[in-house]
Amino acid sequence: MTDATALHDLLETGLGRAQPDPSFDRFARLVQRQLGVPTALVSLVMDDEQVFPGALGLPDEIQRSRRTPLSHSFCQYAVADDAPLVVNDARTHDLVRDNGAVLDLDVIAYAGYPIHDLRGRAVGALCAIEPEPRVWTEEELAALADLAEACTAELRLRAERERARRIQHAAVRANRQSRALLMLSEAFADATSLEDVEETLTHVATIGLGARWTGLALADATGAALTFTSNTFHPPGEVHEPLIVPVDDDSAVATAARTQSVLAFRDAAHAAEEFPADRIDPGTGARVLVPMLSGKRTVGVVVIVWEAAHEPDDDERSVERALARYTLQAVDRVRLLEDRREVATTLQTAMLTRLPPVPGLELAATYSPAARVDQVGGDWYDAVVLDEHATVLMIGDVTGHDMRAAAQMGQLRSMLRSFAWSQDESPATLLRLLDRANDGLGLDATGTALVARLDRTRGSRSYTLTWSSAGHLPPLVLRADGTAEILHGASDLMLGVVPMTPRTDHVAELHRGDTLVLYTDGLVEDRTAPTGTDTESVLASLRQHADTPTGALPNSVVRGVVGQGQRDDVAVLVVRVRAGVAERATATRSPVRRTRSVAPGPASTGPTRRWVDDLLESCAVSARVRRDAMLLTSELVTNALRHGLPPVEISVRVDDARVRVAVSDASPEHPVVRDPSPSESGGRGMQLVARFATRWGVVSRARGKSVWFELRRDPGSAPEALPVRH
Repeated sequence: MTDATALHDLLETGLGRAQPDPSFDRFARLVQRQLGVPTALVSLVMDDEQVFPGALGLPDEIQRSRRTPLSHSFCQYAVADDAPLVVNDARTHDLVRDNGAVLDLDVIAYAGYPIHDLRGRAVGALCAIEPEPRVWTEEELAALADLAEACTAELRLRAERERARRIQHAAVRANRQSRALLMLSEAFADATSLEDVEETLTHVATIGLGARWTGLALADATGAALTFTSNTFHPPGEVHEPLIVPVDDDSAVATAARTQSVLAFRDAAHAAEEFPADRIDPGTGARVLVPMLSGKRTVGVVVIVWEAAHEPDDDERSVERALARYTLQAVDRVRLLEDRREVATTLQTAMLTRLPPVPGLELAATYSPAARVDQVGGDWYDAVVLDEHATVLMIGDVTGHDMRAAAQMGQLRSMLRSFAWSQDESPATLLRLLDRANDGLGLDATGTALVARLDRTRGSRSYTLTWSSAGHLPPLVLRADGTAEILHGASDLMLGVVPMTPRTDHVAELHRGDTLVLYTDGLVEDRTAPTGTDTESVLASLRQHADTPTGALPNSVVRGVVGQGQRDDVAVLVVRVRAGVAERATATRSPVRRTRSVAPGPASTGPTRRWVDDLLESCAVSARVRRDAMLLTSELVTNALRHGLPPVEISVRVDDARVRVAVSDASPEHPVVRDPSPSESGGRGMQLVARFATRWGVVSRARGKSVWFELRRDPGSAPEALPVRH
C-alpha cells in the first residue's frame, strides 16, 4: 500500500482519481507496442483500490471505470517492496496465485516496475500483462524498466508543475490580499453616494479577492428589512431577485443579517442546498455573506461571489471581514453626507423662491451647485411682479462657494426683493439702494448682480427691457427667428466695493417670441479662453435649443455648455415673451378660434405646442388645463406627422366652458387606441388622449380626417391673481 503522505501528495497533484490521463495512456501504448502484450497499465495504488490513469486492453467495464479493488492488484506488491514484480505464470506463483485478478481478469503473466513520486516513494507501477504463461526476456524487462523510469519522470514533472502552480497561486493570492488591504485604506475615501460605495466594493473584491460579483444589502431604520442598493453587480442569473428582503425571510442574506454570522459556501450547489428558496445562479462558484455590524446592530450585508468553486483560507477571510468593515464606514459617511445634502437642499429651496406666473411672459430657471456635498452656494435669481405690465428680474453671484456665501446670498436677495417691490425705481437705482444697505447694515458681502425690468409696451405684445449690471455678465436674447445675440451695455462696479458708486441703466426691446437669458459666470467660465469666458458656446447652445420648451431651456443649456465638467455654481433665468395669439382684451369674448398650419417633420411639434400654450395663456386658461392640453396636443400632432398625410393643420377653440383642439391631415385612416406590451416603446399616444381628455373623437372629412379632444376649463377660470402695490 502506498504511504499515506504520498497518497495525499498524489491527490494534491490531481492524479489519485480514477480517470484517464493522455500522458499515461501514452506510456501504456508504448509498453503494449514494445513488449507486444495485449494489456498494459500505469497503476497508482491507493488505500483500498488501485486506479489506472494509463490503461489499454482491460475488460470494457474496468477500462471505463479505471479502477479495481486491491484484491485484484498485483501492482500493490511492487509498491510494497519497491521492487519489480515478474510473474511468468500466476497460477503457480505463491504470492499471487490466489489474487482475484487471476480468475476474474485473466492476469497470468505479469511484469511490473514501480514508479516513484518526487520524494522517491513508490506510488504505483508500470506493468505488462498476458492472459497466457510467458517467460519475460531480459531485453523486454530492460525496456519495461526504462519506460518505468520515463513514467516516473513524467509523474515527478507533473508534481513539480503542480507544486510550482501552487507556489505561484499562493504568491498571487498573498499579493492580491496585501494589495486589497492597502487598497481598503483609501479605496472608499472618494465615495460620496451609495452607488460609489457599491462600485468600489466590486472593484476591491475583484482585485483583492479575485471575486466576480458583489451585492450590498442595507437594513432599514427599523431593522425589519434589507434593501439591495441595486442589482448592477449581481450574477447574471440573480439580477431579477427582489431588491427588498424581510429580515425574517429564509434567504441567505436575511439569515446572515439576523444571525450576525458569516455564511460561506464552496460553490453554488452548496448554497442552493442550504437555501433552496434563493435563486442561486448555477453558473457561479463560491460565495460569502459578511454582515456589517455597528455594535449590536446589523447595518447590512456584503455579498461576494466568485466564478469558480473556492475554499478561502484564513488570510482571505480576514480580508473579507476588513472589506465589510470599510464598506460599513463608507456607508455611514455617505448617509451623513446625504443628511447634509438634504438640509442644504431644503435651505437652497427656501432661498430660491418659486417663479411667479406673469401674464404674457413665460419664466423658467435652474440652479446647479458646484459643491457636491453642501448642494448650496452663492448664485441666485428672483422675479418680482409689480403689476400686469411690469416685472423685475434679478440674478447675482455672491463671492464664495460655501454656506456663508449662501447666507449672504439670502440676505442680499431678500433686500433687493423688498426694494423692487416697495420702490418703483429703475434697476440702477435698485442696485444703488442694495449696495448702500449692504454697507450700512454691516453685511459686507461682495459679488455681482444684474437687475432687469420688463415693461409691457401699451397696445402691443412687446416689452421694453431696462437693465443695470453690477459687474455681472451681459444679458443674452434668443430671438423668435432662432438667432441669438448679446445685449451690450457697460457693466458697473461689483457690489460691496464702493457703496455709492454711480450705476447706469441700459434699454432694449423684446418682441413676441423673444427669450431673455440671464446667467451667472459658471455657465461661461473657460480658463483656456483669452477673456476667461466663452459666451459664444452659450449663444450656440441657445440657437440649437431654439425650439426647446421654455421650461426645459435652462437645464438644456447648462447640460449642453457645462456638461460633466462643472467647476462653479450656475444659475440661469429665462423669460420668453409669449406670442400673444389672442389679445387679452378678447379673452373675455367667447369663443376664440385660431388655426395654424403644421410644417412636415417632427421638429414642428415643439413650436406647435408652444403656439397652443401661448393662445390658451392669453385666454386666461389655467396652468393645469394648459399642461394637459400640451400633452394631448403633442400626441395628436406627432400622430398626424408620423402616420398621416400632409397638409397637417391644427385649430383651437376656446370658450368659457371648454378648450377644443383639433388636428387634421389628409389620411382617411382613423387612429386606434392600442394596448401595447410593456416592451413596446410606442403605441400609447391615443391611450393618453382617451384617459385625460374630457371628450375626444374623429371626424371624417372630404380629404382626410380631423382628430379632436376637449378639456373642461376650471370653474370660474381667470388669470391667476397678481400682487398689487399700494
